[in-house]
Amino acid sequence: MSYSSLLHEYTKAVEETDRLPSDNSRSVLMGLFGEVGGIMATAKKSHREGPAFIEYRNAMEEEFGDTLWYLAALCRRSGLDIRDVFPAVTTIEDREEIAEGTHPEAAVDGALLELGRAAGTLLQIGKLDEDIREPLRQFASRYLLALRAVHIPLTRIVETNIAKVRGRFLEPESGQLPWFDEEFPEEERLPAHFEIRIVQRKSGKSYMQWNNVFIGDPLTDNISNPDGYRFHDVFHLAYAAILHWSPTFRALIKQKRKSDPQIDEAQDGGRAIVVEEGLAAWIFSRAKDLDLFQGQTGVSFDLLKTVHQFVRGYEVEACPLRLWERAILDGYAVFRRVLANNGGIVVGDRQTRTITYQPIPEE
Repeated sequence: MSYSSLLHEYTKAVEETDRLPSDNSRSVLMGLFGEVGGIMATAKKSHREGPAFIEYRNAMEEEFGDTLWYLAALCRRSGLDIRDVFPAVTTIEDREEIAEGTHPEAAVDGALLELGRAAGTLLQIGKLDEDIREPLRQFASRYLLALRAVHIPLTRIVETNIAKVRGRFLEPESGQLPWFDEEFPEEERLPAHFEIRIVQRKSGKSYMQWNNVFIGDPLTDNISNPDGYRFHDVFHLAYAAILHWSPTFRALIKQKRKSDPQIDEAQDGGRAIVVEEGLAAWIFSRAKDLDLFQGQTGVSFDLLKTVHQFVRGYEVEACPLRLWERAILDGYAVFRRVLANNGGIVVGDRQTRTITYQPIPEE
């Protein structure tokens, strides 16, 4: 693929993720300036923390990717083809060679300051009907020099940013989502459909039943100020139904994938359970400040990115952020009803990737 084709394919891939008003260039310009600031902040952290900043490269890739996204959005609103604002390069291989090489004049700090100046010039433009082509070309040139300075290939930036923004903003196609256990025997698969009865007894403890059998231990909130966390298994059920992942639920119903010892240990074992439990507890600590997501139609990008970092190395890492958002919001919608009624029936369906609430029938 040529360098020009790479940029063309990138703009096509991310165009439908652009949800900003098409007639509002100021928000795009401010977004571009903010992302360049993010690049500089990442460099500053590297100066301050040195080798301790282990996320440096990943953070740089993300910030440069978001900057490219805003640059493409700005070109789109200016009626320009992004390929026309970047310096001409013959092939991807040529650009990769440049990106991986060294350049005595391209010290990171100097290159980033030049990128910042170019961003500042763009920010001073009043309207996009002014001659913006040359300032955009200057910015694109400084952008490539900055990439050269930090030794990150443009192909890497394009690939990671496409995966990030499409996974965050676009509804995933059901046929492309992972199941994780479809190749395993039925007794090692999460149930395709489940109904879990949750009740709270006079002791204040919550109990769960599946197929009229009690599963798990009775739970309390385990905190001085009661907050309803005794019903947190709802979150595991949401992950199981929507993400098709929950080592905790697998353990509760004894349907681990033991026919594959490696999967059993790495994906269904104790560490994976701790990761899921820790993740559920951390999200809950944030949710309490947000009224348990009551009335929320989305989850913050920062929270979702932390979730993705939390599960890195586990199979659920393959699930797009948009699906995580659905699992969190739908799970909390059911949790709020269970909490309000001190119990209920949680219905999960993996085929439709849904979780719903039903009241317990009166006896």
